[in-house]
Amino acid sequence: MIKDEEMQLNTTVRRASMADYLAPGARSMKPSGIRRFFDLAAGRKDIITLGVGEPDFVTPWHVREACVYSLEMGKTQYTSNAGMPELREEIGQYLYNQFDVAYDPAQEILVTVGGSEAIDLALRALITPGDEILVPEPCYISYSPITSLSGGVPVGIETFAEDQFKLKAESLKAAITPRSKVLVVCYPSNPTGGIMTYEDWLPIAKVIEENDLIVISDEIYAELTYGSKHVSLASLPGMKDRTILVSGFSKAFAMTGWRMGYACAHPDIISAMLKIHQYTVMCAPIMGQVAALEALRNGLEEKDRMVEAYNQRRRLIVHGFREIGLECHEPQGAFYAFPSVKATGLSSEEFSTRLLNEASVAAVPGDVFGSGGEGHLRCSYATSVNQLTEAIDRIGKFVDKLRTG
Repeated sequence: MIKDEEMQLNTTVRRASMADYLAPGARSMKPSGIRRFFDLAAGRKDIITLGVGEPDFVTPWHVREACVYSLEMGKTQYTSNAGMPELREEIGQYLYNQFDVAYDPAQEILVTVGGSEAIDLALRALITPGDEILVPEPCYISYSPITSLSGGVPVGIETFAEDQFKLKAESLKAAITPRSKVLVVCYPSNPTGGIMTYEDWLPIAKVIEENDLIVISDEIYAELTYGSKHVSLASLPGMKDRTILVSGFSKAFAMTGWRMGYACAHPDIISAMLKIHQYTVMCAPIMGQVAALEALRNGLEEKDRMVEAYNQRRRLIVHGFREIGLECHEPQGAFYAFPSVKATGLSSEEFSTRLLNEASVAAVPGDVFGSGGEGHLRCSYATSVNQLTEAIDRIGKFVDKLRTG
């Protein structure tokens, strides 16, 4: 008996390296293409970065003060797993007032650690291994990796500059198979700045219903629209129960580091997401929840001022790209421009790398955002007018050098 056990031990296959202990999904996952260019630029004082999607504004003082005061009062405990009841109430009222969607704070709203956790929870709650998850591209980089890690199969749907990067019903139909289960959309779009109007959503909603899809609608940039009000897919007839609305405070309220987000959906879906949330993070930090509550109650005027500043910068950067000969569709939302660099003959990767090394401007190559992104750059205009003006000047000189060199 002892000899048999010794033989079993001796025949154990040893892993060649520590990497062999990793799950295949984690091992094959690629690092963030956005962060790669940000890290390349880190530490170089001469660099102007248009890479990371983060407001250059500081969280308003009264929001920070509310947090500090809560700490002084000893508010350092857990909250309800779903989030402070008064914060959920305020989120529900805010969504109804701003976007005409009504949710029950007690059963249909979950406060999360940023919008990113909400997306992760939604995908993990919905995916059965082998399910196909439809993702219009170019898109935010996390949707497909999280889908794969959860056992789903990401299916990209290409969108085009000539359509202002809107999702088209015929493209959605063409991508649907019997295994299709979830559609993930992000409008206003990261990285393109594209939006969807009510009229744009109507044929999409019809396809969703006809094919019995569930939608994860990432609306983190909902407040950042220029010239037209954001339309939530959940506000269309029949779409509320089919939609998981994801948003947060990072972009519109300049609260990226606070990591405060939320998800709104049918009670059955929120209940499933809440269980995963309970076993992973317990609850969002109480300090961030206090700050988010203050932002909703007293921070809307500051939010509007920041949006107006982005609008000024949006006009500046789009005009600048067109002046130096780079085609650029006009973004109607978020704080990104997505100019084409195809005329230079360089790929997105080549252009971005040389732009960083030769002109000291960091921008993200469009191909990291999936199909349709190749030949473009994502340039965040959430930075000062002076920095944007200098960046455009440097890019213009770089493009002239390419043409004459």
